[in-house]
Amino acid sequence: MKKRIEATLIYLMEGDQVLMLERVKKKGDIHIGKWNGLGGKVELGESIKNCAIRELKEESGLSAERFEFAGHITFPEFDKNGNDWSVHVFRAFGPSGELIECDEGHLSWKHKKDLLFLNLWEGDKHFLPYVLSNKTFFGEIRYQSGELSSYSLEFADYLSGKDLN
Repeated sequence: MKKRIEATLIYLMEGDQVLMLERVKKKGDIHIGKWNGLGGKVELGESIKNCAIRELKEESGLSAERFEFAGHITFPEFDKNGNDWSVHVFRAFGPSGELIECDEGHLSWKHKKDLLFLNLWEGDKHFLPYVLSNKTFFGEIRYQSGELSSYSLEFADYLSGKDLN
């Protein structure tokens, strides 16, 4: 039975650098070989913000001083089971702690200007510039057989910069 999966995606920033994850370690990972921000599924009874805080800590060992809502994207029938993914995107600032080895891939600080040249999901190339430029957005990104088939983005600048701490 298909379902809707709630998830978070976090882009931790320090100056002109963004912490990115190259997904190369988990067998059967839908993201294998791709670069992503950090994040994951919201657990039962967990708030979206608490999921973002937990996922950042679990995947990187780091905490952030501040989280900002960047946007929301739906990915209809995204995974191998045809589930819809509902992804809440955050910007995070002020990292602290010790970077750890991630069991999903390799963590690396990348310069903002280099992000679009990484092996990203094609749809990420459409919304990531708005994450980096403090725009708030809502969107839908569709893939068929792993290839981008359509996307739409709608901006909501009246929400930009809302501090969620």
